[in-house]
Amino acid sequence: QVQLVESGGGLVQAGGSLRLSCAASRGTFSSYAMGWFRQRPGKEREFVAAITRSGDRTIYADSVKGRFTIARDNAKNTVYLQMNSLKPEDTAVYYCAANLALATSSFRAYDYWGQGTQVTVSS
Repeated sequence: QVQLVESGGGLVQAGGSLRLSCAASRGTFSSYAMGWFRQRPGKEREFVAAITRSGDRTIYADSVKGRFTIARDNAKNTVYLQMNSLKPEDTAVYYCAANLALATSSFRAYDYWGQGTQVTVSS
């Protein structure tokens, strides 16, 4: 089964940018649709973005559309989340996830999860 490790989180000022990475191992990365989710303090985990196995289609939550970009490099077994124009409300633990089916916003569809990486946006 695939194992996922996120990196790239940190502290950034509002308006700044960060790029998260999620490296996959122990599996055929190109077989998995990938998603990014986040959990803000006191909130439930929520969908951020997802990408199909080949990378030909992406979907985004309305709250991040136009600011965040999901991409993948199947040769490097890695999925990325480029986050621009960050806002304090983007502060959360960000998780990547994998599933063998569809790129979807439903967290229940994802079988494998990373440990998360903290993103903090100061005002």
